[in-house]
Amino acid sequence: MKNSVLKVHPSDNIIVALADLRKGDNIPLENGACQLAEDIPLKHKFAERNFSVGEAVVMYGVTIGRAVRPVPAGTRISRENVVHDAGKYQLTAGTSAWSAPDTSRFSHRSFQGYARSGGKVGTRNYWLVIPLVFCENRNIKVLQAALLEPLGYLSERQFSVNTQQLIDAYRQGQQSQEAIMQAEILLDATQVRQQRVFPNVDGVKFLTHDGGCGGTRQDSEALCRLIAGYILNPNVAGATVLSLGCQHAQMQLLEEAIASFDPGFDKPLYMLEQQKSKSERDYIADAVKKTFSGLINANQACRQPFPLSKLVVGLECGGSDGLSGITANPALGHASDLIATLGGTTILSEFPELHGAEQDLINRCTEAASAEKFVHLMEAYAAQAVATGSGFDMNPSPGNIRDGLITDAMKSAGAARKGGTSPVTDVLDYTEQARKPGLNLLCTPGNDVESTTALASSGTNLIVFTTGLGTPTGNPIAPTIKMSSNSILARRMPDLIDIDAGTIVEGNDSIASKGELLLELMIEVASGRLTCAEQLGQDDFIPWKRGVSL
Repeated sequence: MKNSVLKVHPSDNIIVALADLRKGDNIPLENGACQLAEDIPLKHKFAERNFSVGEAVVMYGVTIGRAVRPVPAGTRISRENVVHDAGKYQLTAGTSAWSAPDTSRFSHRSFQGYARSGGKVGTRNYWLVIPLVFCENRNIKVLQAALLEPLGYLSERQFSVNTQQLIDAYRQGQQSQEAIMQAEILLDATQVRQQRVFPNVDGVKFLTHDGGCGGTRQDSEALCRLIAGYILNPNVAGATVLSLGCQHAQMQLLEEAIASFDPGFDKPLYMLEQQKSKSERDYIADAVKKTFSGLINANQACRQPFPLSKLVVGLECGGSDGLSGITANPALGHASDLIATLGGTTILSEFPELHGAEQDLINRCTEAASAEKFVHLMEAYAAQAVATGSGFDMNPSPGNIRDGLITDAMKSAGAARKGGTSPVTDVLDYTEQARKPGLNLLCTPGNDVESTTALASSGTNLIVFTTGLGTPTGNPIAPTIKMSSNSILARRMPDLIDIDAGTIVEGNDSIASKGELLLELMIEVASGRLTCAEQLGQDDFIPWKRGVSL
């Protein structure tokens, strides 16, 4: 694809700059050359022809905006001359034909995972410690301090900070800013990492949140379902749950959610209530002992080979740029199609970032009921957003806009490409569990961490996160692979990025070849290779307070 410009779809009427272009440049196009009326930065778009007020602006073959002033050919498409607009849609499920990709390269491949009941397979073997209410966050941190280091589970980050060196320099009279800035205070984590007591347990994950009481009862009920999904996730061997006792998020709600999701639930689960304990000291001691006992049990698990059909992959993007929908997202989409063809499961979330791509997804639904559920969830979510004084059109962030994603429909059309072209086999509401192989749609916000939090709860044992700007986030229980949309980011933030899709623009890879390389990396990570996010200890967990977040 090594060119200076790209027309993504034959019916598009705007052109993508794949390099910084200058005013006056003559850009060769299919219908003759176009002289640029202004500088066009890398990742931004310019008008292929003259637009009059009210004309539809098309990219990826769909309407992504409408001109609000005359836009001469060769002019940059911006928030000043184009506003969000999206095409209408109707219920026509199952009308899209699909040509499955060639999977012969992967048909006999396997990954090394952990067997769980019900046929599920984990890519990690974690113990989970989590509160039902924010009042228990402090106790979670006490447990973390008591268990993490002694058990050999220091954060997998690549460095630690030696603040004592700054203190010593200050006390010795080196008080200038220059002296402070020149001090070397970073230490490799490998210098202090200890041997694990339980070598077959990949980690103990301590989660905190600000929910469980206050707010609405619905939020607390949703939190219990979310936590139930984390406990049921195949990457989790068992869990310790702390409850205060008087909060809205009661133990009974959690138990009911677990039973409804998995009537045959058989993992070790220890639930402790502080208001029934003799003292905080006894409460913490009991939690430590039970967690230690659970780890003895979890340590009996060993990795063994499983077919790729046991992969459940979350499809996520964050910090998107003007190349995300051209390189990283379609490469992930191809990998998603490969997994679906092999009998695996993929989950596409972030409903605000599917606005404008509805018709394609509706057409791909294998059942009319799924198409109807998708439309219902989209419309209900959109109405909630409007009721809070916002709307899907406000989804693009300042960073998105600076890097060329100027409307929600433009962002959505590119974001939807993470889902490839395979049929949509199921549509899930927030916290519902993925049960059908193939591509699933999951209702979540566009917020990166709220979305990845939900993906893990719905059963993903792996997440792929595409980014164009660089997003320092991951998930506590689902290893998260970061894929950059451009090589500039991959070179600038190598500690964050696992795989670079910018090679597609540079002409070194095709979308299909990069998708296959991504699947190879997924197999390695599913078998135990640590991602950058895991090495940096990026364990982000944010439950969704429904209707508040885009």
